[in-house]
Amino acid sequence: MYGDDPPWPAAERSGGATAGTARTTPGRVGLESPSPRFAITPPAMEPAAPRLRIYIDADACPVKDETYRVAARYGISVFVVANSPILTPRAPGIERVVVAAGPDAADDWIAERAGPGAIVVTADIPLASRCVKAGADVLAPTGKRFSEDSIGMALATRNLMDHLRETGQATSGPKAFGPRDRSNFLSALDNSVSRLKRAGATTSGEARGETGG
Repeated sequence: MYGDDPPWPAAERSGGATAGTARTTPGRVGLESPSPRFAITPPAMEPAAPRLRIYIDADACPVKDETYRVAARYGISVFVVANSPILTPRAPGIERVVVAAGPDAADDWIAERAGPGAIVVTADIPLASRCVKAGADVLAPTGKRFSEDSIGMALATRNLMDHLRETGQATSGPKAFGPRDRSNFLSALDNSVSRLKRAGATTSGEARGETGG
């Protein structure tokens, strides 16, 4: 019926296989397809949104309670950093951090963790400068917001006052902290939280499926 040709395809006689035909090799069974002409690149994963958190330079900070209230309303974690144990509320999201003794230990702990999504509460100008450069929002207890535009002048003023005191010249100290400063701080902290949330930062409460006020 086939003349001189044997009754099987030429590809089988030669041991080869055409594209898309079954081919059996030791340890492998299946269809072998031609190599793709274009490599398939998986889609790049978007970076995770920064998590909102607040770091308090707690030694002599007069607005700890105000910070706790705002943080509780939005579901934001608060880290209260000091060189010695201080009282903190026993509430979810508030963590007391006691660092080793040393003039810059608390500053270093905060600065190493400051970055996008972080709010740092401090009156320490050098620490504020470090945190601003790291991308954090930085607020003084008076409600003043330190920014890249203002931190240079704040540092220069601080250094000048230090120099005047070291040379024995009389300088006026900081004015007394009052109710207006406390009110300004509350407004500034609320504004910082709202600004960071608009920029994409998330809160611990949102991660748990809760909603902030």
